[in-house]
Amino acid sequence: MRDKTQPNSAEAGDRLIRAGAIVFFAGAVATLVTVAPLLLGTTPFPTYMFGLSMLMGVGFLLAGAGVFRSIAAGRRQARAASR
Repeated sequence: MRDKTQPNSAEAGDRLIRAGAIVFFAGAVATLVTVAPLLLGTTPFPTYMFGLSMLMGVGFLLAGAGVFRSIAAGRRQARAASR
């Protein structure tokens, strides 16, 4: 079955994993930008800016959902091949 799969084809969950990685890294950058003034001793950002740090968690959940989706698709494919 693997010989019929194109090397650049997107499988189930790949887009969620990529989107999750992008959102996670955006949250990581937002966290660094938000925490930097605290470490440098300058005026801190407003409190709502710390909410951008939650993008890290959202990205992690998106990527995890993509992983579970690809696992489920693999299991379905294995069940169909064993019949």
